[in-house]
Amino acid sequence: MTEISLRQRLRAALPAAMKSRDRAATAALRATLAAIDNAEAIVPAEEATGTSLAIEHIAVGVGTTEVARRALTEADVERIVRDEVEERETAAGEYEQAGYADRAEQLRNEARALAAHLPEA
Repeated sequence: MTEISLRQRLRAALPAAMKSRDRAATAALRATLAAIDNAEAIVPAEEATGTSLAIEHIAVGVGTTEVARRALTEADVERIVRDEVEERETAAGEYEQAGYADRAEQLRNEARALAAHLPEA
């Protein structure tokens, strides 16, 4: 039996959250999936520019500046999701201290929605 990746679980949970009108889960899932996509787009500078900036060495034409996306491991994806949970929990504490209990609760709901998809530590 093939285990479903964390990213696939998050993608599958998004339409369900939207259908059930769970705003906290929808917002958290969208933001986290975007963070995962952004992490894949980060390419080391040497791959992006090449070794020489001399005009005779610069590639010309459609697609010549394209670079393959970075492949994330399951551990990378899990770390991103855990960071997203932690950011929300930290921000919730700060909002609560500032007197915005409703916003703090919304962030905690988002953190719980994401944490539900993480494997047990």
